[in-house]
Amino acid sequence: MGWGGTKNGELLRRAATEFDAFITADKQLRHQQNLAGLPVSVVVLIANSNELPALLPLVPKLNHALGTLSPRTLVEVDL
Repeated sequence: MGWGGTKNGELLRRAATEFDAFITADKQLRHQQNLAGLPVSVVVLIANSNELPALLPLVPKLNHALGTLSPRTLVEVDL
């Protein structure tokens, strides 16, 4: 989408105009953003790595989280 290098706050604002949820493996996002002002729902994947083999086991819980996600909230998904 040409958003490379975009900082988290701006990235979340852009995502809010295009998507219902923003999925990330950035565990520090909770501490870097004002959660009360989230423009889009955020799902943080908690894994030992952000590589595909570490993230794949989270897919069932991710699917469930996406199906029950409230607007403008942050949810963490882990094993």
